[in-house]
Amino acid sequence: MGTTLAMANQKGGVGKTTTAVNLGASLAMLGKRVLLIDVDPQANSTSGVGIRLRDDEASTYECLLTHGDPAAAVRSTAIPGLAVLPAHSRLVGAEVELVGERSREYRLQRAVAAIGGAYDFLLIDCPPSLGLLTLNALVAADAVLVPIQCEYYALEGLTSLLSTIKAVRKGLNPALAIFGVLLTMYDRRVRLTAQIEEEIRGYFASLVFATAIPRNVKLSEAPSFGKPIVLYDLLSKGAESYLSLAREVIARGEKGARSGTQGAYP
Repeated sequence: MGTTLAMANQKGGVGKTTTAVNLGASLAMLGKRVLLIDVDPQANSTSGVGIRLRDDEASTYECLLTHGDPAAAVRSTAIPGLAVLPAHSRLVGAEVELVGERSREYRLQRAVAAIGGAYDFLLIDCPPSLGLLTLNALVAADAVLVPIQCEYYALEGLTSLLSTIKAVRKGLNPALAIFGVLLTMYDRRVRLTAQIEEEIRGYFASLVFATAIPRNVKLSEAPSFGKPIVLYDLLSKGAESYLSLAREVIARGEKGARSGTQGAYP
């Protein structure tokens, strides 16, 4: 069974989808078998790897609501080793539809268990909220990767996320840990960036990745072409940073496998 990481932060615009897509692509470029799981109704991770579903094609919606076969919904991408379990806009109603369902928090976990053995890493792109879709991701995950932007209000909402992780550990997924904290939208020329970095590294210590993701025009452009940054511009700072992050993730994953835990507990 591969390592399952949820990209989560209830604050929007922090780089969850950018990280899910580009970390997944970078891990695949480094020889890992990767499944990107899109549980965000906006389906930006799906379009970010060049896939747009027709209305009659299977998606994470069917895996969550109709017990569909997750393997049948998995799609290959332009990068060998990178596959995606795509999202469709009909997922927008899933939060309401799941409320009355039995074992509603475990739907994604069952899908992951059915196909996870075929991959080294499974990356779940969560919506910017702490609703049932994110809860399903946290129950299915081994650990959480938390992107935090280097901007004002960077820690806004983080207390709620940590509280949710603790609650999930207590009742639904006792092994859930924080795999790492990623600084995004990093600009070392800005004094505020240094202040926020100091605050975050002071609070999370070694959980913060050495790699920080810079503000990069190419990273912003790549989604509009349906390409991860390693396909859009391999020589860009954005591609260099995500490949560096991927190496850190691989190293942490191997260390976690040896110790029997994937990260630290909040």
